[in-house]
Amino acid sequence: MQMDFQSEKPIYMQIASEMENAIFISAFAEEEQVPSTTELSTRLKINPATVMKGMNVLVERGILYKKRGVGMFVKEGAVDRIRKDRQARFFENYVAHTLEEARRLGLTLEELTALVERGYENEQN
Repeated sequence: MQMDFQSEKPIYMQIASEMENAIFISAFAEEEQVPSTTELSTRLKINPATVMKGMNVLVERGILYKKRGVGMFVKEGAVDRIRKDRQARFFENYVAHTLEEARRLGLTLEELTALVERGYENEQN
């Protein structure tokens, strides 16, 4: 986990994003304990309250849960929740805008599909 202290994105949100990515790629399995606030704050050389704020973002989203006196754990179903959230953001950030531009360009669904397929094929090569 690395923080970009020059970024406009708040450190606590970077922590939440990095932890979410780690969970999504199975660096932490569901029901597995994640590093403690103290451990992360020491490793990253940042305030423990900042780490806790980032972790609480994931608690509020239903990705982590707290076991009193033990620590934070990855909630069952967290990967699916992350996938669904990311798919929704993908639609909002990319697909909706792409469709708007396709309409402005007068592209048909078939033409747009052909462009996407061409891009996909280029990625495979």
